[in-house]
Amino acid sequence: MWEVVEHRRIWKKLPRLPIEVLKRYEKWKDIVRISGPQGLRLVKGFHDEALRGEWKGHRSSRLNQQYRIVYRVVANEVLVQVIDVTAHDYRRK
Repeated sequence: MWEVVEHRRIWKKLPRLPIEVLKRYEKWKDIVRISGPQGLRLVKGFHDEALRGEWKGHRSSRLNQQYRIVYRVVANEVLVQVIDVTAHDYRRK
């Protein structure tokens, strides 16, 4: 079992997201808890990919056409840190 840790700013963003994005985010977390990041690669709809440049070391998964999850796997073990749920804006804040 994998552990999903959400950054504290995620809790402020979640209430403002559309319902279908929230449902997809919960499904994303379920998949990660059960099978880890490798399970995301099996679901084609998430388009899980490594990021480059400023975000090197992080990964991104698609929740819908507009929204993405930015996360990183810590120490290749059992911890996934969700950094941001964003409307496809990868600029660091």
